[in-house]
Amino acid sequence: MATKTDPKPAGVADEKIESAGKTYEGLSREQLIDAYRIMYTSRRLDDREILLKRQQKIFFQISGAGHEAVGLAAGFALKSGYDWFYPYYRDRALCLALGATPSQMLLMAVGAADDPQSGGRQMPSHWSFPKFNVVTQSSPTGSQILQAVGCAEAGRYFSTHPEAAKKSEGDYRQFKDVKFHSDEVTYVSLGDGTTSEGEFWEGMNTASNRKLPVLFVVQDNGYAISVPVEVQTAGGNISRLVAGFPNFHFEEIDGTDPVEAYSAFARTVAYCRAGEGPGFIHAHVIRPYSHSLSDDERLYRPDAERQVDAARDPITRMQMFLIREGILDEKGINKLEKQVEDDLQIAVDQALDAAPPTPDTITRYVYSPNLDPTSPVLQTEPASAAPATDGKKVAPKTMADLINATLRDEMRRDERIVIFGEDVADCSREQYLQEKLIKGKGGVFKLTFGLQNDFGSDRVFNSPLAEASIVGRAIGMATRGMKPVVEIQFFDYIWPAMMQLRDEMPLIRWRSNDGFSCPAVVRVAIGGYLTGGAIYHSQCGESIFTHTPGIRVVFPSNALDAAGLLRTAIRCDDPVLFLEHKRLYRETFGRAPYPGPDYTIPFGKAKVVQAGTDLSVITYGAVVPRALQAAQKLEREHGVKVELIDLRCLNPFDWDAIAASVSKTNRVIVAYEDSLSWGYGAEIAARIADQLFDHLDAPVRRVAAKDTFVAYQPILEDAILPQAEDLLRAMKELAEY
Repeated sequence: MATKTDPKPAGVADEKIESAGKTYEGLSREQLIDAYRIMYTSRRLDDREILLKRQQKIFFQISGAGHEAVGLAAGFALKSGYDWFYPYYRDRALCLALGATPSQMLLMAVGAADDPQSGGRQMPSHWSFPKFNVVTQSSPTGSQILQAVGCAEAGRYFSTHPEAAKKSEGDYRQFKDVKFHSDEVTYVSLGDGTTSEGEFWEGMNTASNRKLPVLFVVQDNGYAISVPVEVQTAGGNISRLVAGFPNFHFEEIDGTDPVEAYSAFARTVAYCRAGEGPGFIHAHVIRPYSHSLSDDERLYRPDAERQVDAARDPITRMQMFLIREGILDEKGINKLEKQVEDDLQIAVDQALDAAPPTPDTITRYVYSPNLDPTSPVLQTEPASAAPATDGKKVAPKTMADLINATLRDEMRRDERIVIFGEDVADCSREQYLQEKLIKGKGGVFKLTFGLQNDFGSDRVFNSPLAEASIVGRAIGMATRGMKPVVEIQFFDYIWPAMMQLRDEMPLIRWRSNDGFSCPAVVRVAIGGYLTGGAIYHSQCGESIFTHTPGIRVVFPSNALDAAGLLRTAIRCDDPVLFLEHKRLYRETFGRAPYPGPDYTIPFGKAKVVQAGTDLSVITYGAVVPRALQAAQKLEREHGVKVELIDLRCLNPFDWDAIAASVSKTNRVIVAYEDSLSWGYGAEIAARIADQLFDHLDAPVRRVAAKDTFVAYQPILEDAILPQAEDLLRAMKELAEY
């Protein structure tokens, strides 16, 4: 442990300087005593939780033992409530250093209603402290990394667009308190095993490219549960693998030495604060306990190896250092430790007496309690309904046109909106635009064309080809109060982002008990009927996302609905998956004049496309025009009047409209483009059979795609996807039942 003596102040005796003025890489004697108090508290908290778990008084335990020096050093080098923190489960000492209390941690361990981190929803050591800017943590390893990158991007954005941070009435901004600092740093930590995750490399890549003030901390204890580092990492050392990333400040340290660790953190944080780029600290630590109480390391680690680790225990090393340097004697150490034990006992007793949450709270904060996107006040009239002032009829526009116009108007209205994804910019090499050498791209379907030209490259920009990166960064931005409207180019390629879309974005508000929220918008081109789209450009699968609580899922079938629903999505206080059918982008069906910059449609409100008395068809997306074609033919040829319901929004959906229609016609078909089995329509059909059985005069029918993939050859595609002829045949058969 390195030491330093400050210059001698005038008039102070040499012996006084030696005892009081000596510092250790900038740490005073008082700070070192406080450091030991935090480290010892962290270790003893682990020990208490282990005992409580064995007594069956808590339900899970995972420790930060062996990692205390790294967490302590980070907490001392960074600023609580100023910088931002994306920790992982071994960061107990960090959270204590930032200001969290043992009582708060123990309330989490017992799952108490008063647990300030999650209200009993998250397992212990999954930190969430809004006051300290410690962002809610989840269990999937590495999913926090891309969010940390987005968080850093948000801090930079607000620093250059300070007006955007102001609150505004009537949308999500009203409920987002934005705070930022021009020199803030975002800390993100992970274990050595997590460096095997693709999201780690995606995060490193973007932080490097954009010179973001992100501090990556790899706490390398040599094991990912039972898998040793040489199996996880080529060459057994992550520092050697990442050394080629530009713009980084790199440190590789002994993470069991708090003074050395603090010195490395101080240097790296200074580099990040100065705007030089990201930092990377590779800290070699130990894991004196098993991975968690669900693991027994004796099954894969011999005693000899464990004893080598024990010789480097940061608690013992810090103790001996304090005694050796004359900072505390044995009596002082004992006094400090006794005070920690006494305080912990009080916290344990309080936690065990704390009331658990009540079952009636389970649905609280699945969605925003502040802004209801189903509210009738969002049902507005399109401005284009009024006649044009010059007497000319307003020309109808395609869905693609109205989505582009809606994005443009919302970006004018709300400076917090940024748009990014693969190919969404007009051109990443801005000089080509400035010199007018090219026209610009603006998305593979040109839905974002011209937006970069209008709003600049800091608001509309291309991302790397990495879907998890797009969504993960958007989550970090939205958590900070921005409104990222990101694009996944094809639904077929959404799956690399699945961890972020399933385990992160929809859960942030619920798992943090409304401590954090993430109202991002993810636009996705979806569906077939393309002629040549084949297996990987024609897929549906919306039921996977409607099966996920916490995310709104919208699927318009025409231009006007796309404009109104997209505006509602952007102003919403919840995350929204906005599905845009590729075949409908420029269809003749459903064109409409632009409805104006204030046109909104509430979520969960279906549309009666055609009224009828004999049969109901419940559908959405590209099946709507095909069902309408079939229904019109059926009426012309057989006099059967079909009531066609376009759901428009899949979560929430309009059960009242379905029930009213089925109760009137007594026959129903649920039609959808996805595969017949296990699809979204299967759930609607099941609910109708369950709740409307007494109104039915015939079985509920489903019309959907075959249970296979969409083929390239148009003859095969037509046979696989539901066509107007399939719908007509099913309608006729059901009417005659």
